[in-house]
Amino acid sequence: MPTLPWTVPNDPPRATEVHVFASRFETRTLWGALKFLVRTPGVWRQVGSAPGVYGASLKAEPFKRTFWTLSAWESPEALKTFARSGTHAPASRGLSAQMRDSKYASWPASSDELPVSWAEVRRRLT
Repeated sequence: MPTLPWTVPNDPPRATEVHVFASRFETRTLWGALKFLVRTPGVWRQVGSAPGVYGASLKAEPFKRTFWTLSAWESPEALKTFARSGTHAPASRGLSAQMRDSKYASWPASSDELPVSWAEVRRRLT
C-alpha cells in the first residue's frame, strides 16, 4: 500500500493552533500487518467525516510490519472522540494483540505549518 496522501476533510482556519498527532505501529508478524491493512479503508473513511479533523495521512511499510499515522485536529478532545468511536474503536481493540511496539506523539502547531513532514514525524517517534 502506498502512502495515503495528506487529506484535508476540513480546512483549518488560517494561523490557528491545531493538535497534531502521530503514531508508529509495528506488528509482531506479517499476518498482523495484513490485518492492519484490511482494517485501514474503514478507518480512513471515518477520518474523512470525523468532526474536528483538519488532515490525515498514513504511511504503510507492510513488509517491515510498520505503519505511521499523522493527523491534525481542532483539539485533543476531537481526536479522543474519533479514536473512541466508529470503525476506529473496534479496529484498534482488535489489533492490539498484533502489536509488537507502538509509539505516539502529539504537539501543538500552527495550521499554516500543515501538513507536517514525515521527517518531523520520524524525529518525534524514534
